[in-house]
Amino acid sequence: MAWSTRELAELAGTTVNTVRHYHRIGLLEEPERRYNGYKQYRVRDLVCLLRIRRLVGLGVPLSRIGPAGSDGDIAPDVLRQVDADLSAEVERLQRARSDIAVILRDGAPADAPAGFESVAPRLSASDRSLIHIYTQLYDDDAMKDLRHMVESDTDPINAEFDALPADADATTRQNVAEQLAPILARHLVDYPWLSNPAGHLSKSEQVTQQTFVDAVVALYNSAQVDVLGRASVLAQKLLRETREAENDGDPAGPATGP
Repeated sequence: MAWSTRELAELAGTTVNTVRHYHRIGLLEEPERRYNGYKQYRVRDLVCLLRIRRLVGLGVPLSRIGPAGSDGDIAPDVLRQVDADLSAEVERLQRARSDIAVILRDGAPADAPAGFESVAPRLSASDRSLIHIYTQLYDDDAMKDLRHMVESDTDPINAEFDALPADADATTRQNVAEQLAPILARHLVDYPWLSNPAGHLSKSEQVTQQTFVDAVVALYNSAQVDVLGRASVLAQKLLRETREAENDGDPAGPATGP
């Protein structure tokens, strides 16, 4: 009994293109040909193809499979690595399913940053884009803190900032900045690493800083960028005033001299 390439592929539950690919990379030997030039596969070829398909089904990379006709076995170390890779993939798929469940439950955008699905519906497109960039700049602990910040930021001023037009006048900008400043100051107190993030960076400080600046300028309009700058200055001022007030009221404060 002899089979054509199509018949062999059908018997093995694969495709003609797959059979031809195995020929090209040397996993499957070229069979004998009929007088008219057509290939004729026999039982030996079918067994070889089924062997390859079995190993592929287990997740063994084609590069680790020897020529089918060599009857070479797969080393245990290769199978252990395949098993580790499969375990990691199972975890990834489980996380993906959990994320999808939250996205569907909360009506979040499908491309919401990982871990931010539940809060994504109330984030602006610019905020979501910036968080996507943050995932490449900061470590997991920093991103968890950032998620907590977003969850706690329910002040109406956030919506006002999102709606701020590029031509907003100076008075409006200052008003929004003054309302944002206490929120920023609170974050600086609750998450001290924000003032010195070096220990939470995934990239170099230079790359992080430049990427952050470029992202803010690209994602927010000129009025919003101005407000962020003003609010940052005001937040630092609030922190200094708070610390000075605490020091003035501390009876165990530093000595002023003999």
